[in-house]
Amino acid sequence: MNAGINGNKAFVSKRQGFDKAKRQRTVFLFLAIAPSLIGYFLFTLYPNLMSVYYSLLNWDGLTDAVYIGFENYVNLVKDQFVWRAMYHNLLYMIVVPTLIVFISLLLAYLLNNKSYKENSLYKVIFFFTNVLSTVVIALLWSFIFDGSFGMLNGILELFGFNMNDFYWLGDTRTAFWALVLPMVWGGVGLYVVIFMNAISAIPKSIYEAAFLEGARPMAILFRITIPLIRNVIRVCIVFIILGSIKGFEIIMVLTNGGPEGSTDVIGLYMFNLAFGKEYHNYGYASAIGMFLFVVLVGAKLIIDKFFPEDSVEF
Repeated sequence: MNAGINGNKAFVSKRQGFDKAKRQRTVFLFLAIAPSLIGYFLFTLYPNLMSVYYSLLNWDGLTDAVYIGFENYVNLVKDQFVWRAMYHNLLYMIVVPTLIVFISLLLAYLLNNKSYKENSLYKVIFFFTNVLSTVVIALLWSFIFDGSFGMLNGILELFGFNMNDFYWLGDTRTAFWALVLPMVWGGVGLYVVIFMNAISAIPKSIYEAAFLEGARPMAILFRITIPLIRNVIRVCIVFIILGSIKGFEIIMVLTNGGPEGSTDVIGLYMFNLAFGKEYHNYGYASAIGMFLFVVLVGAKLIIDKFFPEDSVEF
């Protein structure tokens, strides 16, 4: 009888200790994530919810706001500048990710395939562009594109092309495509490092078997390497596409949407409406922000549809 009572007491004591440890673990986890959670609510969720409210107002940020319902959204549909900027975004969304992924993947494969002992140094060199701020990258390329003493014109003149002080960012025919170069240059480094690490995780025995079968390097790239790191490539494509839709810093520094709106994008148009010198329409800018949010969600759903996540086992 006493043995049974002592056994129950021991079980109750153990259960109490387990419950206490569980409560302590819960408190610890809550305290650990509380700063990030508070920051998310204050600087992400709350501003986004307020943007929904602001999009229903006619407000310049200073005077009293006037509720106008969905009038901003009606104006957005009729605004030709919104659709012109969105068209430029779609072009960047196609061209920039394609070039970044292709160049990064090719460089990463070549470096891993040769197994240079300096690969660690190459990773640092390639990643250096990501250490630079966007403004520094933009200023650097503004000198390269300069018509009078720019490096690009100098190189072309060495090959016999007389550019006559042609300014690449000042012409509607070339400004848009010239901006692709700094975007790709600034993005390739990070993804070279990511792809090099992903490729190095593939067992060497797979490559050795392919070489014994007589496979060529390009065949190995497209039939072995790319399929095995497909999920990594998919994540990188998502990041690059979403960044190309909402990013505008390089464009703002180099052209500010000019000349004649030939490089304007939706994020820059929204920024200038809210904080530009000529306009201060927070309500309409917020409506464009909601439109941009829908575009980003739609782009993510399309990527998930055409690039589903697959489980890969080596």
